[in-house]
Amino acid sequence: MPASEFIAMSFDLSFFEMRFRKTGLLGITSLGLVLASVLLAERRAPVIARKDRVTSTPLTANRTPPQSVSNASADLALAKEIDRTIDESDLAQARWGVFVMSMSDGRVLYSRNGGQLFTPASNMKIYTTAAGLDLLGAEYRWRTSVYADKQPDSNGVIDGDLSLYGRGDPGLESSGKGGLPLLALELWQHGVRHVRGNVIGDETYFRGEMYGLGWQWNDVQWYFGAQPSALTIDANAMELTIAPGTKFGNAAAVKLQREDRYFHLTNNTTTGERGAPTSIGINRGLSDNEIRVWGEFPAGGRGYTAYLSVYNPALWAATHFKAELLKQGITVDGEPRSRDFRAADAETFDPQKAFEIAFAEDRTLGEIVHQTNKESNNLYAELILRTLGKERGSLAPDPDPRKNRERGDDEAGVAVVKSWLDRNGIPTNGLAIRDGSGLSRLDLVTPEATARLLLAINRTNSAAVFHDSLPIAGRDGTLKPRLLRDAGKVFAKTGTLTYDHSLSGYATTQTGEVLAFSILCNDATAHSDPIRLIDPPARRLQRPPRGAIGRLCGAFSRRIG
Repeated sequence: MPASEFIAMSFDLSFFEMRFRKTGLLGITSLGLVLASVLLAERRAPVIARKDRVTSTPLTANRTPPQSVSNASADLALAKEIDRTIDESDLAQARWGVFVMSMSDGRVLYSRNGGQLFTPASNMKIYTTAAGLDLLGAEYRWRTSVYADKQPDSNGVIDGDLSLYGRGDPGLESSGKGGLPLLALELWQHGVRHVRGNVIGDETYFRGEMYGLGWQWNDVQWYFGAQPSALTIDANAMELTIAPGTKFGNAAAVKLQREDRYFHLTNNTTTGERGAPTSIGINRGLSDNEIRVWGEFPAGGRGYTAYLSVYNPALWAATHFKAELLKQGITVDGEPRSRDFRAADAETFDPQKAFEIAFAEDRTLGEIVHQTNKESNNLYAELILRTLGKERGSLAPDPDPRKNRERGDDEAGVAVVKSWLDRNGIPTNGLAIRDGSGLSRLDLVTPEATARLLLAINRTNSAAVFHDSLPIAGRDGTLKPRLLRDAGKVFAKTGTLTYDHSLSGYATTQTGEVLAFSILCNDATAHSDPIRLIDPPARRLQRPPRGAIGRLCGAFSRRIG
């Protein structure tokens, strides 16, 4: 998922439709088509000879000399076709990095700027999820607990605060049979009937930055920039629906997913004339949950839904939990509160000195990784990174003991990922990893490191879980509308930021050989449309859908790679 192209936090749907840049996305798809079509051809035995093709660029990782590239006739044909596709397109001015290798014998079939540094966009997620699966295990589960300083007395009274203590579970929900309703039920079954204190949403399990390093300020109000809190609830996002009013001149119908006093909504919209352009602005404050909507929505227009991130999700979770306690028949004297690692010493909470009255464990890491990669979920990737730092940070300690004590779990998670790469023989000198999702513009990796990561995770016990988490060409996830001619034969992670695009994964040839590949494209600013390079079926599906909701989806489709 990607960084925003907004200059302000308002947006115009017609602006989205006009400015949606298909060039980079279509270019990466066209190269994927070339790769797939040539890779599916029958191959001869390899001859090793060629060197990596390196085009001029100042961004180079410190690494060993490039491995020689296969000189087999089929591999030469592949190289020629890829080079032609790039060099003769309107995207030739962009920076391209491509690395293709065999999973069976390790030979390198093609390399173009394979050792150069590129912004990976959401291909960063395969670094996070691969290390997470191997080091934590696919069956790892997060535990969310409810603590009190004392057990309830004989009348079911807790004399003090109730702490909802999160440990980074990405899937905790405020509704349904699990999550907060289940925790409230467990408290009732434990005999709790009254809480004399506050309900505290505690996110102190993680320490570190509130957002990823290098995230853009105008991304954090949207769902894909949600805060990775140790106490995450409902993906830390809220639905906002917008539709025309009942008649011309009235305010447009603007509603939150649920009535919630945690948010304050100001509706300054109007319903315009039928057929008029839609121009709606949405703003959620950077440090509050004040939501302001303005602009004009045409009468008869189709409504749409925007997804906003929630500021201070731990407090939001506490608010929901108090409501669930009341539904369960447990009275609460106090109010929802939140607590993070920056709390004063007098307010710190030590779960080892408290009583765990209830707990919930939901989906496994394997299930979360599946959703992370299929849907390109930024929040999930960030929580996996912080969990790695918290649970496995000792594998990659900072040389300075003082820094080691104070470093955030996000920073520790990055160190763990780099350590995992090193232990698998993947050089990390020069690589810059700043978050777990790829939303950061400061991430820099190489196509070769990415392809070799795909080879490394394939040698672990989590190989099948990781492979199955990748989108399948023409079938599901973010690759469902792409590479239709090669449906089911390419498993790969997509990535999209403004001007930057990526596609890395596995492709199977007609002879059954599995290849690992990484395609990274940066600085794709061309205005002309390279649609002539695309197969007609893929071309049709790459076009943004029509209508108001279609335009919004089209605008966001470049944001969820």
